[in-house]
Amino acid sequence: MAILPIITAPDLRLKKKAASVDTVDDGVRVLMHNMLETMYDAPGVGLAGPQVGVLRRVIVVDVARAGEDPAPMMMANPEIIASSNELSIFEEGCLSVPEYFAEVKRPERVTIRYLDYENEIREQKMDGFLATCVQHEIDHLDGVLFVDHISNLKRSMILRKLSKLKKAEAKV
Repeated sequence: MAILPIITAPDLRLKKKAASVDTVDDGVRVLMHNMLETMYDAPGVGLAGPQVGVLRRVIVVDVARAGEDPAPMMMANPEIIASSNELSIFEEGCLSVPEYFAEVKRPERVTIRYLDYENEIREQKMDGFLATCVQHEIDHLDGVLFVDHISNLKRSMILRKLSKLKKAEAKV
């Protein structure tokens, strides 16, 4: 497997909508494994195809805490088919928006439909942190970053700082 480069904001590739996966074949499975390895290496709890430059509707998530056995989830074409009216607030961060965090309000519970690793259609109910993480990763598939859920002022400040950092790194 391989560690893939993670794209950081601001980058127009992160604002594009990802294409559906026709079938979870060996190529998609390799992508899923590479994304998991990249996510663990970063370290993070979720990663979406566009974050590694692949505009395909593929996400990986593992919300196991330190000391717990890994619990990786690999999904193609995940979609929210139901969500609760109750909302929860979690402080979110993102591998594509390094070192910045903000509180984001999302539905507390969701039901997700997706293609699994074996190309089987699955539905799963999720709540709490897992629900938040999966919603965050699905946003990436639609070109949405967590900073798009916060005030324009905070978002502009974060993206401006990241842009300056990228320019400074490019000169080195």
